Amino acid sequence: MLRPRSKIALIGIPFDANSSYLRGPAEAPASIRKALDCDSTNTWTESGKDIAEMIEDLGDLRFDSGMEPTQTITEGITGALQRGYAPLALGGDHSVTYAIVRAVASVHSGLTILHFDAHPDLYDEFQGSRDSHACPFARIMESGLAKRLVQVGIRTANDHQRSQAKRFAVEMIEMQHWKNQLPALEPPLYLSFDLDVLDPAFAPGVSHPEPGGMSTREALGAIQSLRIPLVGADVVELNPRRDPSGITAMCAAKIVKEIAAKMMDSPGRQTAPAKGNRAAPSHRKSI
Repeated sequence: MLRPRSKIALIGIPFDANSSYLRGPAEAPASIRKALDCDSTNTWTESGKDIAEMIEDLGDLRFDSGMEPTQTITEGITGALQRGYAPLALGGDHSVTYAIVRAVASVHSGLTILHFDAHPDLYDEFQGSRDSHACPFARIMESGLAKRLVQVGIRTANDHQRSQAKRFAVEMIEMQHWKNQLPALEPPLYLSFDLDVLDPAFAPGVSHPEPGGMSTREALGAIQSLRIPLVGADVVELNPRRDPSGITAMCAAKIVKEIAAKMMDSPGRQTAPAKGNRAAPSHRKSI
């Protein structure tokens, strides 16, 4: 019998083979972990929860087994779900979200997906690839893995992606129309956070910076406003090669902490008592 989900599994997905422009997001899980462990801050969230009491780091998925990458990711996430964990994945390029959602949807049917991004990622194919990081939400919706897709922060939609949004009944909230309020959402909810939803002034370390985005405070406010169960999440598209100061990694770590806090708000999850002002990071394992 599975134990109650009292823990969130942090799972690194060091994969960027489907990036269309630059490599580097495969190095992001290590960069985000370094920021989470940095002594310049602590492991507490703004809601008064300590992520050291919430998260168990299961390490990185390995892509050297000869298995097809999508299957590697799906099986890795499925394994965590079967052990009773709620997955919080660190990408990686955004193509990994399709494989993650494929696993989550097998446990939580009728998903609503809340997607923060500068880009819709709805291409039927991009540069000849249907697996591109520009395509994951087309794959998700055509596969019936989600009943609803809400996209926030979009500011690069072209005619093809608008057509795709209409085809899949996507609710696209473009950044020019963002009013600091999410629509009503239904459970179960999955959250996918692409760091380039943020304005480059706040998060320059991404492969596709797009001016005119959210502030970090706006994004945190949107996450903190969620009031329904969050059954899984990913944070993707940090490119450490474009983040020499580490500011974007620190921003990613902040987003991870606040997402984890909302995941712990879900029914059936229990938070262990705090153990002081700064708790040690959870023991890291390999998958």
